[in-house]
Amino acid sequence: MDTAFLRSPLARNLVYDEFAVLHSPSYRFHPLRYSRCNPTNSTPCQTLSASPSRGLTQRVAALPNVDDFFWEKDPTPILDTIDAPIHLKNLSSKELKQLADEVHSEISFIMSRKCQPCGPGRSVVELTIAIHYVFNAPMDKILWDAGQHAYAHKILTGRRSLFHTIQQKNGLSGFTSRFESEYDPFGAGHGCNSLSAGLGMAVARDVNGRKNRIVTVISNWTTMAGQVYEAMGHAGFLDSNMVVILNDSCHSLLPKADGQPKMSVNAFSSAVSKIQSSKGFRRFREAAKGLTKWFGKGMHEFAAKVDEYARGMIGPHGATLFEELGLYYIGPIDGHNIDDLICVLKEVATLDSTGPVLVHVITGTEIDTGGNIRSEITPNDEGPPNSSHDLLNFLETGLSRTYNDCFVEALTAEAENDKRIVVVHGGMGMDRSLRLFQSRFPDRFFDLGIAEQHAVTFSAGLACGGLKPFCIIPSTFLQRAYDQIVEDVDMQKIPVRFAITNAGLVGSEGPTNSGPFDITFMSCLPNMIVMSPSNEDELIDMVATAAMVEDRPICFRYPRGAIVGTSGTLTYGNPLQIGKGEILVEGKEIAFLGYGEVVQRCLIARSLLSNFGIQATVANARFCKPLDLDLIRTLCQQHSFLITVEEGTVGGFGSHVSQFISLDGLLDGRIKWRPIVLPDRASPRCTSVDEVEKRKQEENLKSIRTVQKFDTKNTEPEPVVGGGQMHYSYSEE
Repeated sequence: MDTAFLRSPLARNLVYDEFAVLHSPSYRFHPLRYSRCNPTNSTPCQTLSASPSRGLTQRVAALPNVDDFFWEKDPTPILDTIDAPIHLKNLSSKELKQLADEVHSEISFIMSRKCQPCGPGRSVVELTIAIHYVFNAPMDKILWDAGQHAYAHKILTGRRSLFHTIQQKNGLSGFTSRFESEYDPFGAGHGCNSLSAGLGMAVARDVNGRKNRIVTVISNWTTMAGQVYEAMGHAGFLDSNMVVILNDSCHSLLPKADGQPKMSVNAFSSAVSKIQSSKGFRRFREAAKGLTKWFGKGMHEFAAKVDEYARGMIGPHGATLFEELGLYYIGPIDGHNIDDLICVLKEVATLDSTGPVLVHVITGTEIDTGGNIRSEITPNDEGPPNSSHDLLNFLETGLSRTYNDCFVEALTAEAENDKRIVVVHGGMGMDRSLRLFQSRFPDRFFDLGIAEQHAVTFSAGLACGGLKPFCIIPSTFLQRAYDQIVEDVDMQKIPVRFAITNAGLVGSEGPTNSGPFDITFMSCLPNMIVMSPSNEDELIDMVATAAMVEDRPICFRYPRGAIVGTSGTLTYGNPLQIGKGEILVEGKEIAFLGYGEVVQRCLIARSLLSNFGIQATVANARFCKPLDLDLIRTLCQQHSFLITVEEGTVGGFGSHVSQFISLDGLLDGRIKWRPIVLPDRASPRCTSVDEVEKRKQEENLKSIRTVQKFDTKNTEPEPVVGGGQMHYSYSEE
């Protein structure tokens, strides 16, 4: 089941009459049934039915829970016999094609129940089968650059029985993982890394005298990152024998201009690719290159240019770029033609000459009669493979407004009054909320995709030119540009405004996409203002605050998901006083000092503690840097216990507070301090919003346990329990 329609504005605004039936080109919707049909062929519709017990609420379509769906699944007789890649070796061409159809069905079945996109995973099914048919994993190392492209790989390598647990707590990872299977030689998370890791494995193989093959599958999503070209240049220089497969889905994170030439895959290009990959052609080419060296440098360079231009005439635009980097280019090849893929990969796998080979594979989902690829994902409509939209957030929050919605609305309102405000977005596919700003100010919006380093320095250049850039990057991807943040922004005190999205726990995408570290690595910078809102109203105020600051960089983080719902009526914010927090509720003896949205958890914890006769103070820090020193002094002087709370790792907000109160001598008095932080390990994977909420409810109980463990007569460190791990925090030396 493709979930793109569920994310569309049409699905969000369905209003039913009692007997209404809504039709779209490929979907049929009615209150008790959802089905997708393919109008271009006679394939039976895949039907999902929902329990009628949920009914309709206020005549607005309610999206049923995932558990309410059932799918009439097609039989998979060939896939049922595949427990390892070696079982593919004896299949005929016809059986391999049927196997591809069955894997398509398997991925669609599982991912539809999770309400997650399956397009990227399905786009490489035929390519995955061809790779495992030709190469001998796990002896041959197969590396994937993007996690969702490895779905078929997981199914074919003995993990089919667990595939329904993918991206669930204690289930399969959504990415390749060295801890999960011997068929995953290297982990994939943020992309761009497989070529570098594969080259390292190729060099290690040569040093150790082994003969196994190294195959890396990179995506056109990730070829926007500089690391890919660094690795290509190094591979060409070392001339190491490895196979690089460029999985080109014919779309990118960058907007495409109208009239741009389309990539064409037809019988001619397929035949040329087979010739390019053949032993005879490669041997002739290598012999010709060696022969021209005998005629002198000039003749050799002339022959190389002739070879380059000749190949450029039959290859696509950009083919000569790979050749210049030292990779032998083959392609383009239809990524859904198993016979052609196997033919080319077999020739590549048996080449005697050394050197890196790049095989360009087009994996668009449909090819028209003219041989042109029509990709199933339009530019900027979906995120890259490693940033799937967790539709469970959409289903279970009841179409709630998100923090991203509030941020973009506030930023758009500020931009209406300030023509210097521009947006630089990077790190993943553009969030649907940003389309509001893009549609209103297309000339002031720059979507750079997986090019975070460039995004940060580009923002610095915009600021130096007199503009007010808001650099919007998810927390986990901001890590990739840390050197640029330090050298190009903070050390020069350039006023770049960082909006750090998806901070803290993010749900099913697990540790690779969680954002627990930004508080720590941003607050240690000497010139950076670091803040975080406790609710959506403060987020709007912080947008106004960031727009006001023009003498140094500033950042603010906010979580993924639905807003708190305090008022939701503000559009224009009021700039906050830098470095000033507030006391929300007065109490006695115990004080919670929260940073960010966890302030709401502190308020809940206070309510629970009141059942035990404990009236705690709750304060909202707002700023991690600079700290509100007067507020902290007041809390320490008027209370016996201070508990700092944050949804971040060790070394963040709580560490800054402890540094101050120790140097200020406050710890020499009666005050005891304890931090509550995320566990010092990889963030857990949560299946749904309910599990994320459960994790946050544990923070409330953690707060209560922390309070109960305080003992004024005991100066030994008390453990603060987090996620099954003990963290000791000393109140006195």
